Amino acid sequence: MSTPPSPGPAPAHPADDEAPRVRVVCVVYHPGEELVRFVRTLAGASTHPVELVVVDNGTDHTVAQAAADEAGGRLLVPGRNLGYGAAANRGAAGAGAPWLVVANSDIEWTPGSLDRLVAAGDEQPSAGSLGPMLLNTDGTMYPSARALPSLRQGAGHALFGRVWPGNPWTRAYHARQESVGGYLREAGWLSGACLLLRRSAFEQVGGFDESYFMFFEDVDLGERLGRAGWENLYVPDVQVTHVGGTSWRDRPAPMIRAHHASARQYLERRYAHWYQAPVRLALRIGLALRERLQLRAP
Repeated sequence: MSTPPSPGPAPAHPADDEAPRVRVVCVVYHPGEELVRFVRTLAGASTHPVELVVVDNGTDHTVAQAAADEAGGRLLVPGRNLGYGAAANRGAAGAGAPWLVVANSDIEWTPGSLDRLVAAGDEQPSAGSLGPMLLNTDGTMYPSARALPSLRQGAGHALFGRVWPGNPWTRAYHARQESVGGYLREAGWLSGACLLLRRSAFEQVGGFDESYFMFFEDVDLGERLGRAGWENLYVPDVQVTHVGGTSWRDRPAPMIRAHHASARQYLERRYAHWYQAPVRLALRIGLALRERLQLRAP
């Protein structure tokens, strides 16, 4: 990545004493340059005051403290690595703003993107969560709005997604975000990499399930919001850049293991009836094979 942009002028606010309508919660673990870019691009994402809370799960808080100070935000230090969902819950606790954003530090905001996302939520009172289109650094789309995994699609995608990317199960699993056109589109769940949440809806369902250390907490949240009568809305005309993997790029093995552990947890809960025991066994075997293949990949 290029050198982080130097701080620009603060965005013009209609009134200095305007109460923030959005609390942005950014969960980090030993962050670097990407958090600086997150904070500096966030400054142009809204013309209104934004409350920033950085939750640092790591042990060296130098970068996180400097970034929070630059943005006039607050650093929250849990004292141990809580995982993503639990840390996000801590950052959201006590918020008075009607909207929450939970976002990775490797997000780079585009000018006005947060205002447009909130405006979409204001227009749709049934929306419990909204997500922008996430773009990779090369301009391609990062999968960010998906259907809830069915047994057939989930197994097919898990087993063949890497070795046969064009398989029908993966295509169906990603179908929610393949079409760029349109304004709003309902999805089963939205990526927790950048997620706008109606605070009342988030609190109604109890926030993120903290039993997921990392991964699948966003899938689980989307499913529970849907069951509570809220919609998960994809807003493809709002776009932000997802740099991706900055916190674990050098040590992917623990994250691969964490991803598969959370997948097993989610799917075994989804198929929890006694008569579905053979399904759970097949899922465990399939996920174990997939995990082994990914750990061996160069």
